[in-house]
Amino acid sequence: MDRIPILKMSEFLIVTIQVDMHDRLAMILQEDLTSQIAATKARGVLIDISVLEMVDSFIGRIIGNIAAMSRILDAETVLVGMQPSVAITLVELGMSLPGVRTALNVDKGMALLRRSLGRDRGEDIHASPET
Repeated sequence: MDRIPILKMSEFLIVTIQVDMHDRLAMILQEDLTSQIAATKARGVLIDISVLEMVDSFIGRIIGNIAAMSRILDAETVLVGMQPSVAITLVELGMSLPGVRTALNVDKGMALLRRSLGRDRGEDIHASPET
């Protein structure tokens, strides 16, 4: 596989990594994702890494870069499905991934993006809908 699919859902882009990441594939994903954010004017990016069993410092740095580039392009980034072994490795490598928000699964990640988007628009996300 030479590319990771990027799906558009409403104002969000969804990336589900289904293969082991290697450096070249990570760089292609970074380029493709930033291009898609700009082209679609996406407000949020959800990256599902639940299949990844290992993340090295390069892949961790790419994830951090994606989040930084997304912010510059006015989009939030949420990383979901992180395996405990991946979290341990990132901490042991001293990687804090600034700007990357995390959630346990896709549902919680999408809810986090929706709440964030609601706040950006100044909406009261706790207000009950009018009937």
